[in-house]
Formats: sequence, C-alpha cells, structure tokens
Amino acid sequence: MLAALAQAGCGSGSTATSSPVLFFGEHQAGIATPAQDKLSFTALDFTSTSAMDLRDLLRVWTQAAAALTAGRTPPALTDLSGAATPDSLEALGLGSARLTITIGLGPGLFEQAGEDRLGLRARRPPALTPLPSLPGDELQPARSGGDLCIQACADDPQVAFHATHTLLRLAHGAAVARWSQVGFGRTSSTSRTQETPRNLMGFKDGTNNLKREDAGALQRHVWVGSSEAPAWMRGGTYLVARRIRILFDVWDATDLGGQERAIGRRKVSGAPLGAEREHDPVDLHATTANGPTIPMDAHIRLAAPETNGGIRILRRGYSYFDGADPDTGQIDAGLFFLSFQRDPQHFVALQRRLGVQDALAKHLSHTGSAIFAVPPGPRRGSFLGASLFG
Repeated sequence: MLAALAQAGCGSGSTATSSPVLFFGEHQAGIATPAQDKLSFTALDFTSTSAMDLRDLLRVWTQAAAALTAGRTPPALTDLSGAATPDSLEALGLGSARLTITIGLGPGLFEQAGEDRLGLRARRPPALTPLPSLPGDELQPARSGGDLCIQACADDPQVAFHATHTLLRLAHGAAVARWSQVGFGRTSSTSRTQETPRNLMGFKDGTNNLKREDAGALQRHVWVGSSEAPAWMRGGTYLVARRIRILFDVWDATDLGGQERAIGRRKVSGAPLGAEREHDPVDLHATTANGPTIPMDAHIRLAAPETNGGIRILRRGYSYFDGADPDTGQIDAGLFFLSFQRDPQHFVALQRRLGVQDALAKHLSHTGSAIFAVPPGPRRGSFLGASLFG
C-alpha cells in the first residue's frame, strides 16, 4: 500500500516545477550541473574488507539514485546486510526538485595505514592522495576524511535529505556515516543562466567561476582526459571539500573599504575595483596614485588564472550555519567549499598561495578537509564505478 501511494505521489506535488536531472551520462551530475540551492553532503567510512561489498554498494546506490533523481520512489532494495529497505517517504509529493547525487571514492579505499585492505591498491589513481597540511588549516578530525562521499544537491532541502537518508540506509552492513554538512545557499554559479549569489560575507561570490557552457575549459581543467590513467577514471574528476569557517568577530570589525580591498570587488555591485559592473574584466595592471587599483593581496588577484600559471577549478560551494560555538559564543558559519579539478594538486597550489598571501586569510579558519575521486557517470544497464572492478 505504501509503495503504491509513494509511486502515485512522488513527482506530482505542487513543488515539482522543474525537469529532473538524470543520473546516467558521460559525467556525473552535480558537478557542472546548474547549482541548486540546497546541499546535503556526507562522508562515510567503509567498514567492510571486501571489494565485492564495495561493488555491490555502488550497484545498489546506482539503482536508488537513478530513481530518486527522476523523482520516483526507489525500487524495492536490500541493504548490504541483506535487510529490506523500503522507502522512508519523507520526500513523498515533492518531485525531483532538480536533485543530483554525486558519489566519490576516498584514498582509504585503496590504501589505509599502508594496508591494501580491499585489494584495490594497484587501481588507485596516482592523483588520489590525502591532501597535505595547508596554510589556514585548523582541521578537526571529526569533520575530515572519508572513504566515500555522497553529495546531494536539490532545490528542496527535504529532497536532498531524503536522498542522503536513502543511500545511508542502503549502505548498512558495509559503511557508516563519518561526518556530514548541510548547506542552505549556493555561493557560486555554475551556469551563465544563473545570477551570481552572495556569500555570508555579503559579497557576490564566484563571478569568474567555470561554467557548464565552457565545454573546452571544462575538458582542460575538470574532466580526466581520455589518455590518462587509470582508465576507469576517464571522464571523471577529483573533488576537494573544505569546511571554511568565517571569523565574524574579525570580519565584522573591518570597515567596508577594508572588506572591498580584501576581496578586490565592490560589495554592492560586485564590480572589480576600478570598474563599474560585476562582469567587467578584472584589470590587474590598473593603478592609482596610491598603487595598484586591485591590491596585491586582494583575493581576486591571487586567485586569478593569470597569476597562477593558468590554473582553474570548478567551484560549487554552499553557505552553512551550525549554531554557536559553545567555547567562544561566536556563530559557527561560513563556506562549505567544493571544488572539482582534473588534478587535485591545482587546488593545493592555489591554497598554498592564498593561505599565505590572501588578505582574506585572517578572516577564515579551515576546519574540515577531504578529497575524493569522482568516477565518470554510469551508462544505462551498468553502475557507477563498474570499470574499477575490471
């Protein structure tokens, strides 16, 4: 009876106003897809010692994700312990809400403490190594790392939660949640059809981000190439997740001019300093009587490809608010930074520079960090990561 109700109701509610984003495709959705408003991100520890359990988990996740992203009730499935897992129905009637589900594989699946625990060490991508210590790090182990990740983005927070809840239930017997983060507002646009959002500092964020329409740039900077090893990652990418807390006691005490010089843009319009409109070119050579128009330590100067050997990354971040810090009484809020890049060392190079020279660094604390390999999208009739297993 419940299954019939769910099948009848799901996708027919009044909030279902946009077309579903299909799970199958050349690349996983939720990367270059136009960024949705809500995020549910969870990292997991893989508790099994069997590579076949990992294969079976990715297969059952594929079945569930294909249904969920289409706005349908998942088929009758069993979790990795063999128990039936009927749909929990909390998203009944909400439609797809442009849900995307993106799955990543962490370094610990291939090697952990020097051990080849799943027999997959020979298949580890050379680029998939734990991130080194970086400037600005005040990392909390309980908010870092993970063997797997689930990124669920949607325009309805309950749809995103339902997707995460469903995949976590299906993982029972093979994996458990390690940490999670909820995001309530996107901090960058990933399509030219979207307006640039504001972050919690009040500035338009990600104006010059890579966009889905930049196919050539995405191929150069985001997607693993057709000749790169290992073969099972071709068409995939690498995800870096960083929880960046804004130190509001410092930021709020900085006057408007100081904030704009730190960013390199006007707060209201989003225009680069020395320009009038948000999308005007950033002129890094312009000067005034007092020196460079855009200060040498401004964020947009130090993050610009022109000053970083052409490095570009695809940002897909979200604002978060996790209440008050019980030790300081300060609010714990900031940016949950997600970046996708063909080579994670590009992120490392950028952060090493920003963490030392960026005027924003004194306003930020990096409290969580993780890296994941994101395989290409699955083909119909197959499952995510199938070629990893030969």
